[in-house]
Amino acid sequence: MINVLQLGLVDYETALKLQQSLVELRKQNRIADTLLLLEHPPVITLGRNSKTSNLRASAEELAARGIQIFECNRGGDVTFHGPGQLVGYPIFDLRAFTDEHGNRKTLGAVEYVRRMEEALIRTCGDLGIPTERIKGLTGVWTVADSPQRHRDTEKNTAHQQAKIAAIGVHISRAVTSHGFALNVSNDLDYFNLIIPCGIPDKPVTSIEKEISEKRALREGETPTMQEVAHIIARNFGRVFTRQTLWLESLEDLMASASPALPANQDTPATPPRGLQELHGDRTFLV
Repeated sequence: MINVLQLGLVDYETALKLQQSLVELRKQNRIADTLLLLEHPPVITLGRNSKTSNLRASAEELAARGIQIFECNRGGDVTFHGPGQLVGYPIFDLRAFTDEHGNRKTLGAVEYVRRMEEALIRTCGDLGIPTERIKGLTGVWTVADSPQRHRDTEKNTAHQQAKIAAIGVHISRAVTSHGFALNVSNDLDYFNLIIPCGIPDKPVTSIEKEISEKRALREGETPTMQEVAHIIARNFGRVFTRQTLWLESLEDLMASASPALPANQDTPATPPRGLQELHGDRTFLV
């Protein structure tokens, strides 16, 4: 079972504290595997392998624009999060999976990341956007137009290969945190402040941009964040071969936590203070 919880807009520091709380509960087997889906206010995060040279703006400029900077323990380089981008934090125990014969199986880090990429590739495919992996890189990329298709469409410029989803994870005692960021309808100009993921020669794109460019080939408007979240959750269930259970609130998740053993009673099943109040529209306070 994968619990799925969509939290709305949550500031990055509060989301970090929530992940830490849930990771401890998952290590103690007090909660099931959980997928958090949310958005962040504008923030730049620096992974373990990040280089300051990949920041194109000064700290003063970023502060003036209200953009926070956080160092974190995920893998990868520098990335940006902002409203309109769907961020997913799977809190999974990689030892709790089974193979096709029902035997217990531990997922390795590479296989875990590949499955996450697969869920994102399927999600983009469900929205009519062909995507792929690039050998040697992590994440999901749109497929560039072939030379023949470029000639057939008679466009002045061919569709470039661009990154639509970034991935950076942390694994502690087989329990995962951090995860993916899928560009849905976010302002892509923010990415000009950084060299995304430290890759200077690849642009970024979004679901909204891809659908807009293919409007003649595909009817319909950009899907809502809620619609994309449901597609993501469905594909996570398929790729990780688990049923998904949507929860209404963080309180429901905490209420489902098993009681702690006596030796672990110092780990209460309570959310971080910043998430303890809820708007009427079930969007957590920033």
